[in-house]
Amino acid sequence: MLITAGPTREAIDDVRYISNRSSGKMGYAIASAALDAGCAVILVTGPVSIARPANIGGRLRVIDVESASEMAAAAIPAFRNCDIAIHVAAVSDFRPKHRIRGKLKKRQALAAGRGRLQLELVANPDILRSCGRIKHKGQVLIGFALESSDGVQNARAKLHEKNLDFVVWNDPSALNAARSNVTVIGRNGERLPIRDHKSKIARRLIALALERWRQQSQKQ
Repeated sequence: MLITAGPTREAIDDVRYISNRSSGKMGYAIASAALDAGCAVILVTGPVSIARPANIGGRLRVIDVESASEMAAAAIPAFRNCDIAIHVAAVSDFRPKHRIRGKLKKRQALAAGRGRLQLELVANPDILRSCGRIKHKGQVLIGFALESSDGVQNARAKLHEKNLDFVVWNDPSALNAARSNVTVIGRNGERLPIRDHKSKIARRLIALALERWRQQSQKQ
């Protein structure tokens, strides 16, 4: 099982970066639940300040990354050999087009921009979409959708656009909380709202993923 977790950091210079508020708690809870269920897990993680899941039975491999490009380089090849992938990471959609070497001096930046600092941003790789394009028969692909408005509708659109089996709509108000409010939406029309501790949501999601994988394996 492949699991991505945490934020990414997109460097402006050697000191500053663009990131987000993801704590990695949900992704790490899912990795722990997968290990408890007997799975071998590849955890591709952005920078977080929480303890790693216990390496039960030596079945956990952790790949530390920082940027979205690094996460893509680790996660997409790993997905090819996985049965199930759950992409929980909050990947930055954009990065600065040019990384400045050293530290950008405030005085120089403001002088050049006449009192303003302007950054040109470019799109990052869409890891989930890339996995959806190479997904083969029998694989289960699950993504998370953090939406502040029209959550279920936007999540359902993401489900079909990125060739997912399930998408988990996540309420942004619970980013750093112990509990979350999510709705799991399935390709077959399933809609399961869950409001609980992240650890319990993780166990239910792993059970759902394994059941779908077994169903698909029987059809082959």
